[in-house]
Amino acid sequence: QRQLVESGGGLVQAGGSLRLSCAASGTIFGINAMGWYRQAPGKQRELVATITHGGSTNVADSVKGRFTISRDNDKSTVYLQMSSLKPEDTAVYYCVADPILRRALSGTPGYWGQGTQVTVSS
Repeated sequence: QRQLVESGGGLVQAGGSLRLSCAASGTIFGINAMGWYRQAPGKQRELVATITHGGSTNVADSVKGRFTISRDNDKSTVYLQMSSLKPEDTAVYYCVADPILRRALSGTPGYWGQGTQVTVSS
């Protein structure tokens, strides 16, 4: 039973762009916060960005100005537009969701996707 499904990962050259999508299952109700975490090889999992149902966003300093998070509430889908990609952005990106924003930001959101690999080559 997968309730968050990511797509859009892949290989891109440094400086390029990529857009990730994550669709929440129709069986999930009451989700306020959706967003993205990532885990690079040999590094700790880190928050990338979140967005609430009302459009309020939190974006990590490491990607601020380069990544944009957006959401289509009608489709229960969150997007991560990644631009000016750097090799250090290489990671598995995980879609997350939670009814409570605080919990989504805490590193322990209620729902996790399977993850999608993003590889940025130099």
